[in-house]
Amino acid sequence: MIIDGREMAKEIRARAFARAEKLARPPLVVALVALDTPATRSYLAIKTKKAEEAGCIFETRPLGADYDDADSVIVQLPVPVGMNQKEVCDAIPVPKDADVLSSAARTKFERGDADALLPPVVMAVREIFIQNGVETKRKKAVVIGSGFLVGAPAATWLKQQGAKVSIMTSKSGDLTTSLRDADIIISGAGSPHLIKPEMLKEGVVLIDAGTSESGGTIAGDADPACADKCSLFTPVPGGVGPVSVACLFENVVTLTERSA
Repeated sequence: MIIDGREMAKEIRARAFARAEKLARPPLVVALVALDTPATRSYLAIKTKKAEEAGCIFETRPLGADYDDADSVIVQLPVPVGMNQKEVCDAIPVPKDADVLSSAARTKFERGDADALLPPVVMAVREIFIQNGVETKRKKAVVIGSGFLVGAPAATWLKQQGAKVSIMTSKSGDLTTSLRDADIIISGAGSPHLIKPEMLKEGVVLIDAGTSESGGTIAGDADPACADKCSLFTPVPGGVGPVSVACLFENVVTLTERSA
């Protein structure tokens, strides 16, 4: 099954919208922006539109601006070279941290606190698994990449769900050997078509959360032909990405409900 992330995202935004309508006012999300690039402007335009569809108001402000009036605040990454990204993210108060970027919010998630929010990519994976009946307990899972936004939180969550998790990086050795017996693969390497069909066993669940550019087009970590070997496959674009953005706004609504 090839997951239609755009359709799934519509359902999640509609769910968030229904909750937001019950609040006294629409949740306000402030995005702090440090770099003005065409890519950043594109991402922010998409988030503005999707926020409205989730019943939220989305504003952009320069990094360093006041956001006391906001219900949630996100930092539009990346930050400029020479700026300490961790310090910037750690300044976000946990009650406003819908993206789970601060160390304090991330620690709550890693501990499995009852009130911890899931990082949006992890929420997206959970939603995909729930809707498609994917079991994680005692399954062999391989996470490719150990990055802050995808690999690290995905590995943490899979362990919390009882999976047997291996993390592969560029220094880990032969990828084919590691993937051969995997029941679940989550990839956030950002390396175009790194995963080939011949590396996979039949029926594997493959979540491609890697995005890069190849020949002027957006490409995922998995060769699209991998879909033929998978019981569940998320394409790039149109897979995990739209679901993650929708999950971000569901987190926004959750935080606003808590502070109401």
